[in-house]
Amino acid sequence: MDRTSATNGAAGWAAALRGGLVALPLVGLSGGLGAQALGHPGAATLAWSLATLAVLAVLLVQVATSLARGDVGLDLVALLSMGGALVLSQPLAGAVIALMYAGGQSLEAYAAGRASRTMTALIARQPRTALREEGEGARVQEVPLAALAPGDRILVRAGDVLPVDGRVAAGRAVLDLSSLTGESLPTVFEANAAVLSGSLNVGQAFTLLADRRAAESTYAGIVRLVEAARTAKAPMARLADRYGLVFLAATLLLAGGAWAVSGDALRALAVLVVATPCPLILAVPVALVSGLSRAAGTGVLVKGGGALEALAKVEVLVVDKTGTLTHGRAHLTSVAPVGAIAERDALRLAASLDQASGHPIARALVEEAQARGLALAPPLEVREAPGDGVTGLVEGRRVNVGGPRLMRQQGIDFPLPGPAADGQGGASATVLVAVDGSPAAILRFADPLRHDGGAILAELRACGIARVVLATGDRREVAEALTAGLPIDAVAADLDPADKTKIVVEERLRGPVMMVGDGINDAPALAAADLGVALGARGAAAAAEAADVVLLVDSLAPLPGAIRIARRSRAIALQSVLVGLGLSLAGMIAAALGALSPLQGALAQEAIDVAVILNAMRALTGPTVSRRAAA
Repeated sequence: MDRTSATNGAAGWAAALRGGLVALPLVGLSGGLGAQALGHPGAATLAWSLATLAVLAVLLVQVATSLARGDVGLDLVALLSMGGALVLSQPLAGAVIALMYAGGQSLEAYAAGRASRTMTALIARQPRTALREEGEGARVQEVPLAALAPGDRILVRAGDVLPVDGRVAAGRAVLDLSSLTGESLPTVFEANAAVLSGSLNVGQAFTLLADRRAAESTYAGIVRLVEAARTAKAPMARLADRYGLVFLAATLLLAGGAWAVSGDALRALAVLVVATPCPLILAVPVALVSGLSRAAGTGVLVKGGGALEALAKVEVLVVDKTGTLTHGRAHLTSVAPVGAIAERDALRLAASLDQASGHPIARALVEEAQARGLALAPPLEVREAPGDGVTGLVEGRRVNVGGPRLMRQQGIDFPLPGPAADGQGGASATVLVAVDGSPAAILRFADPLRHDGGAILAELRACGIARVVLATGDRREVAEALTAGLPIDAVAADLDPADKTKIVVEERLRGPVMMVGDGINDAPALAAADLGVALGARGAAAAAEAADVVLLVDSLAPLPGAIRIARRSRAIALQSVLVGLGLSLAGMIAAALGALSPLQGALAQEAIDVAVILNAMRALTGPTVSRRAAA
């Protein structure tokens, strides 16, 4: 049995136990009241006592298990109150306490389950097998995910979840990305388009060409992050645990004092009853898990309650340029022929040579040529000078693709182009093409600013971000041209990874820092920040691992909504704790003064717990915060 199945089985047993735990005191209480009404007080006492003993036995095992782990919880108060009710001949109060305790456990479990529903759904829908095409006849065989390798062709049927990251190899994919990104409408992907594991095929069957192994794919990483988020304890939750021990001590002291002063043991019992269980323990995890689940529903995966709390407190944003404010992909914006070779021929020869290069601009040139329907030839005698360019033979012709230094090294007198803008607020990269020793064309590439970049930064400021710093490895003139007119307070350019980390450390003097990046070079800075945010849909795995928050879309668009969710969840958790503690303490004092009987205290305690849990669950609701991810 795998870990998920075991977890689901354990959850099923736990749910059944909670259901039985509620049913027993409910039947006993009802039977006792019926017997009392028919004039059989002895039978009523027996029914109430048996119901209390049944819950008490289960609770005794739970408390013993907790103590063996060194965990002293407030269930001990419930144990004392039920045991005290039986000892002090208060069977009706004991049955009511048992029912209220069991009901509170079920209500807490329901609230936690409702709060983590989105994250649980992400794990539950992970596929276990895939249909791999094998042989020339495209025979399909069902294989475990672990058997898939890059280059495998996988048949994805209608209704299937994509098992690995890859590209559309045959057919046309219509995918539902809502569980990953919060995007409500299906997205169409044509041939050769990159698609993410975890997407749901809502169209016709298509063939997927695997780019990664299943364990290295996006969805597997998301599942690992979700499992970590569900088990991580937030600082506020750990603080609640410590306060819980203080509350336990105060409860026992107040109960003992009330008994000692009044000589009435029922007052001590009433104090214990009102304190069972404590809103401090219930409210924090429900509110924080609600926030985690709601953020996941908008395409923002927060790695636990601690990260959610940090997200609620950030004041400074340090953001990388490439892939965050820009798309992170170069695009050919213009081809200017120089000499006798036609534009189409110059582009085809340059793209043919660049097939041998792994540079991002080379890949962009090849993709553009293929999109224009140009037939590319295989390059020969290729030599690449990193940072300068590529030389080689294409169809017997000597082709050079690169920068001015490469042209000088080859003895080609190329007219140097002036700086150019991409028309969208950023500077463009220039690539020179020479054929047979003569200038042939000037190619311009740009990674333009996202169309909603300025609006998102303004929205982040509205969420409480007081300072925005751009940290980039690009030249200063490129960075300043790109960010002209944007709500950015400072630009730090020409940075290496160590410099970015230094910027983050310096900015922490101004307040809690959130660093946003998507590349391997951003990982140290993400780890150094109070909160690291990575673009996980296309960004580097190292960045996603180092970050505290992963955006499941290639855009900052969901981030302002996630900040609002985090701040609302934290505020609701604090509000629930303060109000719940205040009401509990008021009830305990009233019980100590003799104003509440044990039975009345049990009813008051349940009302407080229900109110606190329902208030904490408000973190699941609120104004619509998700935005459609920028294209």
